[in-house]
Amino acid sequence: MSFDIEVGQASHRGPREGLEDFAAVARPAPHEEAWGVIAAIADGVSSGGLGLEAAQTSVLGLVADYYATPATWDTTVALDRVIAAQNAWLADHNRRRQGIRSDTGGGMAAMTTLTALVLRGHGYTLGHVGDSRAYLIRAGECTQLTQDHTLGPLEFQNGLTRAVGLDDGVRVDYIEGDLQIGDTFVLTTDGVHGVLKAKQLRALAEQGTAQEASDALVSKAVNGGGRDNATALVIRIKGLAASLLEDAERRGRLLPVPPRLKEGDVLDGLRVQADVFNNGVHRLYRVLDERTGQLMALKTLHEARASDPEERAMLAHEAWLGARVTDRDARGWVKVFEPHQPTAFYTLFEWHSGTTLGAMLAAKQHFAVHDIIEGATTVARSLGRLHQHGVIHRDIKPDNVQLGDDGLWRVLDLGVALSGKEPKALRELHAGTPSYMNPEQWSAVPAESMANPQSDLFALGVTLYQWLTGRLPYGDIEPYQTGRYRRDPVAPSRIRPDVPIWLDHIVLKAVARDPKLRFETAEELLLALERGASRPLSAPHATPLMARDPVVLWQIALGVSILFNLLLIYWLAFLPRT
Repeated sequence: MSFDIEVGQASHRGPREGLEDFAAVARPAPHEEAWGVIAAIADGVSSGGLGLEAAQTSVLGLVADYYATPATWDTTVALDRVIAAQNAWLADHNRRRQGIRSDTGGGMAAMTTLTALVLRGHGYTLGHVGDSRAYLIRAGECTQLTQDHTLGPLEFQNGLTRAVGLDDGVRVDYIEGDLQIGDTFVLTTDGVHGVLKAKQLRALAEQGTAQEASDALVSKAVNGGGRDNATALVIRIKGLAASLLEDAERRGRLLPVPPRLKEGDVLDGLRVQADVFNNGVHRLYRVLDERTGQLMALKTLHEARASDPEERAMLAHEAWLGARVTDRDARGWVKVFEPHQPTAFYTLFEWHSGTTLGAMLAAKQHFAVHDIIEGATTVARSLGRLHQHGVIHRDIKPDNVQLGDDGLWRVLDLGVALSGKEPKALRELHAGTPSYMNPEQWSAVPAESMANPQSDLFALGVTLYQWLTGRLPYGDIEPYQTGRYRRDPVAPSRIRPDVPIWLDHIVLKAVARDPKLRFETAEELLLALERGASRPLSAPHATPLMARDPVVLWQIALGVSILFNLLLIYWLAFLPRT
């Protein structure tokens, strides 16, 4: 469900020759509903009439680029990145202008105030720089949410302590709060709030439609003696979206776990076709959506875990994360759907018939090398998109890589993934499959044992090694069995002669014992796979014995010492003396 809002916007140049204010509101496309609604208002200031350029580019750049940020980012992070980029661009242009010595353009600079409002889920976030303002009218009370960044009641940019384009860096104030149906947000430039008092503003903002209210605010300010451009943006909240993690967690706490379902049962219009999977924690069913005719996978908790709040929170996180990762592009992943008016706690995935790589390897299925490269490239590309969202999978292995009947490889299972918003129990869980976990995750040092993007790449390297050879590079690893990592893996081409040497180098780099020798990003691994023999990686060096097992040198020294002492004892005891 997307937001139901009413928007009004009005601007007037007032007594000035030109209009240097700018405002805009952007609503999300159907595939962008997770980002919510963004609105922004700016009051451009300059010494040469370039204020409109600064205001317009800042607002249009913000509302456009905001939807290009990952859906898993906090709203404040997304706004901060976009505003910082716009500030850097504007500051650079100002330096260029000031460096030009001409009669018409020399020394001119442009900057702007900026107040941005994002409505997302059941909350709002404000980003604010300068002296434009945001007000919240709720239950008859008008509250000013922002604080002016000014030295005093001065005109133009010399009265601003902060502005977009003023300096190389910009410090943004952020304000967050809960939304309620009936809330009204009013964004204004100083040509409006510099004339109207809070009581007048509230009274005018509540009359008529949102457009009539914004017209009334601007008209009252201009006719009331305003000396500046006047712009007002009025946004009324009539319905809330329900696409945030908090909403999924709320469903997880309040809704009951469905009882065990059997073929033919119907839940919320979803007819069960098969009981696919049960591991004692989760149940997975293949269901048919009777409204759309679409096949889906329904995942819920096992009845024995129905009362476990941590398991509920983790499943809610998995559903939310899967929906965000596949919001724009589901290639390489299984798309997640938000249930329609659910009466029970579950999540829905797009159904893809197919077989996991783990099952195919267990069945000794043979893969051509070029097919393996194609599959590994798809998985690496998927991991790259995941890491761009700030998410770590933590359990890449053949059982979580599926070849669909449509011929496409997909990564499965975000159940133990880290997003920065995961439940505490999930964060503290030492998740993963031991044979695919990088050695440093078994470190006693907490900072070294944390999973990171390189952990996923190591696991993909182990998967690729097994895909090519049918073996694990370090053999079966049991938890904390670090002794297995005291030798370098055998090159895949020594086990399978048709593996090209350039692919040997990629695989051995991916599973190197030393993290400094591995790929740093999924994009680096992807580029190596795509270049192949055209630009091969250099051959990896064998790990020195001291690095592989520092203790072994002391053992050798001890052995030599013992042997020397035995020879000395023998000589003293048995050899004749002269």
